[in-house]
Amino acid sequence: MLKIGTQAEWIARAQEVLPGGGFGNFDPTIFIREGKGAHVWDEDGTEYIDYLIGSGPMLLGHGHPEVLEVVFEQLPRGQTFFANNAPAIELAEEIIRAVPCAEQLRYVSSGGEADMYAIRAARAFTGRDKIVKFEGGYHGMSAEAQMSLAPARRVNFPQAVPDSAGIPQSVADEMLIAPFNDADYIRSLLAEHGHEVAGIIVEPLQRIIPPEPGFLQLLREEADRYGIVLIFDEVVTGFRFAYGGAQELYGVTPDLCTLGKIIGGGFPLAATAGRKEIMAHFDKAAVGAERWLMQLGTLSGNPVAAVAGLKTMEILRRDGQYERLRATGERLMASVAAALSAHDISHRVVGDATLFEVVFTDGEVRDYRDVQASNGPRAARFNAVLREHGLFKSPGKTYPCLALTEADLAQTEAAYAAAAGAVDAGA
Repeated sequence: MLKIGTQAEWIARAQEVLPGGGFGNFDPTIFIREGKGAHVWDEDGTEYIDYLIGSGPMLLGHGHPEVLEVVFEQLPRGQTFFANNAPAIELAEEIIRAVPCAEQLRYVSSGGEADMYAIRAARAFTGRDKIVKFEGGYHGMSAEAQMSLAPARRVNFPQAVPDSAGIPQSVADEMLIAPFNDADYIRSLLAEHGHEVAGIIVEPLQRIIPPEPGFLQLLREEADRYGIVLIFDEVVTGFRFAYGGAQELYGVTPDLCTLGKIIGGGFPLAATAGRKEIMAHFDKAAVGAERWLMQLGTLSGNPVAAVAGLKTMEILRRDGQYERLRATGERLMASVAAALSAHDISHRVVGDATLFEVVFTDGEVRDYRDVQASNGPRAARFNAVLREHGLFKSPGKTYPCLALTEADLAQTEAAYAAAAGAVDAGA
């Protein structure tokens, strides 16, 4: 049985065994003991309304009874097999029915793995090496993904800046970095390098920044022009923006996409999905040893995650789920904007109703550099006061979920008002 301790005791213990005292994901000074619905409790018993929701997977809320039921049914049958299993095949069939670009898929355990394999598949399919990514775009922890995710210094595009130690210069040499939402730049970049580029990887909504009208369509057209594989990183947006993801919402179909978070129903599961002729590179018999893309993972296609994902997706297909999620998000976006406007605080509420954040600026927010130019101290103060008033969230994202109640929304609106007042008082 897990030993009981105070938050302070757990922090001290973590500092002894974990670098930085944490898992590298989130504020290491808070330990979550449990979650139920749209609420979590820390080790001291402090209750919060959860707008982090595990960084996105818990769209239905924590401990949804129907999801728990199918998980409990699966557990006595086995936790993992390293072999094909029926639930994972059923889940693959449902993903392929839902996602426009998906004709076949391969499972992995994390979105970062899915992104890594999508990049590798683009290279295997085209026989080229260079990859285009957008400054500030997050695609996991591979060497390619850790280029210009959060560069501390500005350099001229398309130069890549590594975000981590331990990455060879040779990786940077194969990466081309572009500003998000800049149609003219991407055209000029591909006019020069298009025939060297294997893939363009993009978050359809980059962190919280929406694509400008026509931008994703431009990427589709330019990819077709130069024979480039277009990859949508839908680890966050898949089954959140719409049942068919951002590609359904925006009406642009990539060649490959990556999925995670929601498809595992709160368990580790992700996938790379796309056109059969590209996915064929995962099959040595289909493409031969020289063009084969080796991929395996101990927990890939885990049956517990698969049944949780299947049930989550079944619930999301029910009438009114996405309409309710969007109505909730729109209410939250409007209420935080009203709270800040009441104090005449410059801000933009940026994102989608299913995923958004406040950026403290009076300018437009089109790309990573616009976000970086915003007022960071105001954002930190705002988020600190929200935490004090019982909201648990990332410093850079607000994730609404379907478990939020009217009482939760009323408490959130009161917290927004208090935080806006605190920012005003500290201005």
